[in-house]
Formats: sequence, C-alpha cells, structure tokens
Amino acid sequence: MQDKTTLEDALAIMRDLRARCDWDAAQTHASLRPYLLEEAHEVDDALRAGDDRQMREELADVLLQVLFHSVMAEERGAFDAGSV
Repeated sequence: MQDKTTLEDALAIMRDLRARCDWDAAQTHASLRPYLLEEAHEVDDALRAGDDRQMREELADVLLQVLFHSVMAEERGAFDAGSV
C-alpha cells in the first residue's frame, strides 16, 4: 500500500512552492484557469471511459488546482482550504 499524504502535508508543499518557486509564485487565479479547466475535462474523459486508474490521477490533478487556488486566496486573506 502507498504512503498517504495528508491534506495538511499537501497544503504545506503548495505554500512552500509559492514561497520558493518563481513560476508558482507568479501564478494568479486567472493564469491557472486554463489548467483547472483542462484537468476537469480530463476527469470527465476518465469518468466516461470508466477508467479508475486514470480517474484517480486526474482527480489528484484537480485537487492540486483546488489547493493552489486556496493557498493563493489564503495569501490575500480571502479564504483558506479549510473553508473550501
């Protein structure tokens, strides 16, 4: 069985990326919008195909997008992942 990362671990990683990676730090909600839409479409494709492995991978990508947007909102005091 695979080691599990907690939601708090994932948020800590995203916060660290925002602090230390120029690309991550430069992103905005608008700049990430195409990625969120792409990942949502990929989840839809996996659902339609009935492919559990692909669905798991694509849902992880959507979760990453949710965490990314949540951390950016947290940085400006709007809301945090816990409220999502």
